[in-house]
This record gives sequence, structure tokens and C-alpha cells, in this order.
Amino acid sequence: MYKIYFLTFGCKVNQYETDSLKSQFTKMGFAVTDSPAEADAAVVNSCTVTSGGDSKSLYAVRKLRRDCPDAVIVLTGCLPQAAGKPDIPEADIITGTKDRHLLPGMVLDALQNGGKTVSIPEYSPSDAFETMEYTAELHRTRAYIKIQDGCNCFCSYCIIPYARGRCRSKPLEDIRREAQMLADAGHRELVLVGINLAFYGKEFGLRLADAVEVCCNVPGIDRVRLSSLEPEMLLDGDLERLAALPELCPQFHLSLQSGCAKTLKAMNRRYTPDEYFALTERIRQLIPDAAFTTDIMVGFPGETEEDHWESMEFAEKVGFSKIHVFQYSPRKGTPAAKMPQVPGNIKQRRGDEMKSLAASLQERYLKSLVGRSFPVLFERENSPLFHQGCTPDHTLVKISRKNSEKSLRNEIKRVIIEMSYPDYCFGSLSEDQDC
Repeated sequence: MYKIYFLTFGCKVNQYETDSLKSQFTKMGFAVTDSPAEADAAVVNSCTVTSGGDSKSLYAVRKLRRDCPDAVIVLTGCLPQAAGKPDIPEADIITGTKDRHLLPGMVLDALQNGGKTVSIPEYSPSDAFETMEYTAELHRTRAYIKIQDGCNCFCSYCIIPYARGRCRSKPLEDIRREAQMLADAGHRELVLVGINLAFYGKEFGLRLADAVEVCCNVPGIDRVRLSSLEPEMLLDGDLERLAALPELCPQFHLSLQSGCAKTLKAMNRRYTPDEYFALTERIRQLIPDAAFTTDIMVGFPGETEEDHWESMEFAEKVGFSKIHVFQYSPRKGTPAAKMPQVPGNIKQRRGDEMKSLAASLQERYLKSLVGRSFPVLFERENSPLFHQGCTPDHTLVKISRKNSEKSLRNEIKRVIIEMSYPDYCFGSLSEDQDC
């Protein structure tokens, strides 16, 4: 029996696709291993959203080749797709983001016959969604469902439309079937993921709310969570439908990128700060417990000190519960790469300032939860001292093991929040466990 090792970089879509590949390889007789040293083959599922992502993926391939000289090394995912047919001598097999079902056969052939394979078919506008067989790892309480792929937006800094093709959506019946399979396996929370999730169903005349409703109606599913959303696609009718679903987690990761109107326009984003803020206010009207998380880029080409502080002030105005801060990274082949660049030391300083604000906002948000009670879905035990899990708004909560000596994994218990820390809350089980 051949053994295969996986290393995944990037987003939740990549994690889903790695899990799917594991299922496919297992069905072909491979055994998945967590040790690259004992692997006959190793798969690096790459990310290319930043140049740093490229560097990490390529370093991993080279390190695997040094450490595992006899293994078949695979580089797959967004990096090769965006680069075309890259020359990476350390990799025996190079594939992109299409036709993932062919990869197990390629690896088996390489193990038995040797040779090098580079297979990166291009996308066409008529491509359909590629449904991949998927079995979530059972130690996870939550499971991902990939319902959308591709992007039509072409933001001026982003290479992903070239790595993923145009928007494509999973049919509703396939979503229903997969959600039921995951519920039957014991998963209580589903996370819907996609490259541009808010564009779900565009080619079918459907909306994201259609997919969410399908998942919320599956017996055994207590929570449905949404991954990153583009704000311009959430219309009032969508929000009203989402607000009517008690299973929907009230965490909205609305991708902002910048709180400066001038910078958003240069990024080719399709909303203004005023429109973004109006959306958050409307969501708060419909879902009072809504929490907002986001991504903010610093140092975009042409960003001035005034633009940076405008973005900082806007982030504080929204009151995000968590912000992922990152520096602009030039991507060859995108319009922004040809614009006048902000020096690296200035990007670093702006990133530090935005991260400081993000930490302050997160601390403020967590403090606001103290004294309240929330249903917590407990996860795998990883400490002899604490049980831990997440609230519907994705706040990490810990309770003492003295509250319950037995494992609480995959149980939903009501917890009273007693203290907050920089990145989590501490509480105790409520006497009233009605969730």
C-alpha cells in the first residue's frame, strides 16, 4: 500500500479540495500519512493570492524533495494554474485547479512507471462546476462544503480569476446531498465556501440564500456558517431571507480591502465605504447579534498617509470583531503591479498600525460579550484543563474541565461569558442548557 502526504496552503476552498483529494486517493488504495518521511508521494496544494503564498508553496516543494528524495512530489492548485506551465524541477507532477479527479491516476502512474507530468488545462467561460467527492475528517466538528468556484470581478491587484476561471456554482441538489451526508456522519456545523461565495447561483438564476436555505433545512445540521463574502452582492431581499434562518451563524466576513473611497476605486472594487457601512447597519437591524470580520490591505499602490488613516477610521467606525491585515503584494499580470508602488518600510509600518487597531477592536468586542450567555459548539479536546468551542459569531470560548470531566466534543452547551482575553473568552456552563 502506497502512503501519501498532503500539505495545504491558503483558503478554506483549498482545504476542502485537499480533503476531497484525500478521499479520492484512499479509494484508490493509498494510505494518508501525517509524516512526509514515510510517504511514497507528497502533494502540495498551493496558494498564489500573494507572492508570499507562492514562496511558501515553492519552498515546501523544494524541502520535500530534499527530505524525501525518492518520493513522487506533486505541486497542484492556484500557483501552477496562474503561472501557466512553470518550470519547477523538484516537482514530478504539476497540475492546476482543473480536473482534480485525474490526479490520483497521475500519481499512481508516476509511482509505477516514473516520468514527469505537467498538466494544466485552461479554463473556458462554458466550464461547469467540478463536483469533487468529499468526506470531512471526523475529528472536526464543522465541515466545509464548497458551493462556488471562480471569479468574474478582476480586482486590479488580484490574480485569482486567472487561477480559478469564471464563476461556477454547485447545483442545489448536489449541495443538499452533500450536506445530508455530512450530517449523517455527525457534523453539526457546515461552512459554505467558495472563491467568490456571494456570486453563488448567478448562472442558474439563483442566489446565495437558496444554497443557505437548503443547508439549514437538512436534519441534523444545527449551524450554517458563511465564509468570505463580497458586499455588493448582498441585496436587501437576500438579507431578509438569511435573517429568517435560525441556523445561520451571525458572523459576516465582508471583504473590505480598504476603507478609503479613492483606494477602493483604484482596486476596481464595486462598492464605496458608504455603501459598505449601510450594508453593515442593515444587517445589524435584521440580525442584532451580527459580528463583522474582514480583510484589510495596506500599502496599495498610490495609497497616501491620508488614505491609510481614512481606512483606519472607517474600520473603527464599523467596529469589526476581527480583521485580517496584510500588505499589498504585487502580482505579475495584474494592473496594480504596473502602478507606482509604496515602499516596503511604509507598508510595514502601516500594517503594524492597522494590526494594532485590529487588536484593540477585537479586545473591545470580546469585552462586550462578558455577562451574556451563548450556545457553544465544543470541539476536539486539546487541553487537560479546558474544554473549548465556538459561539455562533465564531468567538473562541474556553471553560474549565471541572465544569464537566467528560468530553463535550460535538455537543452544544449554553455558556455564560465571565472574562475576556485578547483573543478568546472564558466562561462556565449555564444551569439553563436550553439552546
